[in-house]
Parts: sequence; structure tokens; C-alpha cells
Amino acid sequence: MAINAGSDEQPIYQRIGLMVQQIPPGRVATYGQIAVLVGNCTARMVGYAMSSLDGTNDVPWQRVVNSQGKVSPRADSHSTAVQRLRLLEEGIVFDTEHRINLRRYRWTGPSLEWRLEHGFDPEASWREE
Repeated sequence: MAINAGSDEQPIYQRIGLMVQQIPPGRVATYGQIAVLVGNCTARMVGYAMSSLDGTNDVPWQRVVNSQGKVSPRADSHSTAVQRLRLLEEGIVFDTEHRINLRRYRWTGPSLEWRLEHGFDPEASWREE
């Protein structure tokens, strides 16, 4: 996935990828949160974008989880295990129910300056799920 600057004219998967690239190690975002920050897309579209990645890019797909703070199961259980392992390696802790404490590990989003520079809505915000 070639990632350049964000704009409404840019394909939605590229805009999603650009946003996900901003999530720092040790933090996570939810599919819904990314959808709101990107604009004009849904959590499901974010999920499809993450599942389309082939592993040869610099989009940290493992940092996107569901609204319960869980790694979403996939048909390929190996990918699910890889995602969990990568998050553990970044210092993310899971509870006994395999959830991430979103209050502790949730990324708050990119800076206003970054949003303006890359053509994203400066007023986009997400609500706690």
C-alpha cells in the first residue's frame, strides 16, 4: 500500500493506512476510531483495509483492535496469533479475557497540525466506545 498525503481524492484504503501509520508502538486504536478519524468510512471498511495488507508495508495493522479491546478473530488463526504476539512485544497487556485496557493503551489520535498538513478533518474526534 503506497501511503502518501491524505485527501478526499485519495483512495480510502490509502487514507486509512496513513492514519494507522500514526499509531505509535505500545498504543492501539479501534476500527471505529480509525473510521471516525479518517472520515467517510466505516469500521468495517477499516477492517477490510487492514486485512488487505500483505505484510510488506509499514502500516502497523496489529495496532487496530475491536471496540472491546480484543484482537478480532480471523479465518486464518495464524494472523490472529501474530497480531497478539506483536502487541505483547510492544508491551501491550491483555487481561484474562484477552482484552486490552483501552483506557490505558488507546491512542488519542494524531495532532491537529498533522491532520491539517495531511488533509484530514481537524475537528474529527472519536467517542469512547
